[in-house]
Amino acid sequence: MNHSQSLPEPSADTLSHSQKLVNIICQEIENTEGKAISFRRYMEMALYQPKLGYYVAGTHKIGKHGDFTTAPEISSLFSRCIANQCAEVLLKISLSSGNLNIACVLELGAGSGKMASDILLELEQKKQLPERYYILDVSPDLIHRQQETLRERASHLFEKVEWINTLPNNFNGVILGNEVLDAMPVDVFTQNGDDIYEHFVICSDETMDENTKKNDSGNIDLDTSQEYNLLEQLRPANKKLKQRVIDLDIQGDAPYTSELNPNLDGWLKTLSESLQQGLVLLIDYGYTRSEYYLAERNKGTLICHYQHLVNEAPLKYPGLQDITANVDFTAVAESADKAGFNVAGFTSQAHFLANSGLEKYFMQALNENPNDDQTHQYHLAQQIRTLSLPAEMGERFKCIALTKDNNERDKSTTNIDKALIGFKQFDQRFRL
Repeated sequence: MNHSQSLPEPSADTLSHSQKLVNIICQEIENTEGKAISFRRYMEMALYQPKLGYYVAGTHKIGKHGDFTTAPEISSLFSRCIANQCAEVLLKISLSSGNLNIACVLELGAGSGKMASDILLELEQKKQLPERYYILDVSPDLIHRQQETLRERASHLFEKVEWINTLPNNFNGVILGNEVLDAMPVDVFTQNGDDIYEHFVICSDETMDENTKKNDSGNIDLDTSQEYNLLEQLRPANKKLKQRVIDLDIQGDAPYTSELNPNLDGWLKTLSESLQQGLVLLIDYGYTRSEYYLAERNKGTLICHYQHLVNEAPLKYPGLQDITANVDFTAVAESADKAGFNVAGFTSQAHFLANSGLEKYFMQALNENPNDDQTHQYHLAQQIRTLSLPAEMGERFKCIALTKDNNERDKSTTNIDKALIGFKQFDQRFRL
């Protein structure tokens, strides 16, 4: 992924699409007291506004012709390791309940559908297929693409898959979230000495140049987008946000800008209410809190992806580019604990994959094509490097396991934690 502040010019049609979203954003700003919306609300609209937001509009987002690439797109080896972990938990639930037709898989935001198809095919090989494979996704375009992928790659298992728009009740099984947390809207704040500000977005009727620092109300202007007349602005933080920032005890030099995700408590509570017995496995890029708010990370972690270019201009091309923030896994653990989960494992993606059979699957993939040329071997090795090396995804991405078991039988025999092969070595919960 390349970093750039100079982005390719979109086509006239895509610019028109973006302008429609901007008009809706500006209309909401105009109707809001103070003529501003929080950056979190702006991010929510830019990503999820019906028919126009980045994740719900009909554009390719993932893969070579999209804006970014995820681990399941890089290699099927990733998904086969996930399947290996799923199989352990599914078997444990089935045996402990005495019902072989109870355990299911639920994937949150299934991307292109490649991970779902690879997981189902691997679970079939293990004779551990789930009763159902649910997919919960907000994008009609991606749902259509998922269906095409599954019909093409695992047509005989298509009947196992069911698309849903709400979480099921009394769910037993594995809930998967690969790169879901980073797409949750965040509050952005700046701490400057004793002053703590929240970032807002306003819609200006005037063209402002990039050197503008203050507006008529005296608030500080951070960034402008002349094409769309959107302006990012600092305003004093409310009491709740201010206290949350104070509690972080940030030691970096002022001004210090970063993010908080206030949606974690509610989101994990909803997952906990859905899950009766099983595992929530979340994989994403991020840090523990002590690393997230390091002094040198004083510009935050918010980034945007557009045609495989990384930039730091979230007001540019709203609806056309992804906006993400790194995950504070300490906050995830705290919210999970409050929601009634057991934080049962935390490790790097590299260690999780190694524990879950990555080397075995690599050797199988080589043996499946014993007469293939060296190009195939090279590509497989490159996939392993991308998934595992610290400079690639291996350390940047983390895996956290949240378990819950409301089974009324003897917990000593039904304990889901005993089936967490992905965390059997190098469990790093002490870092949280």
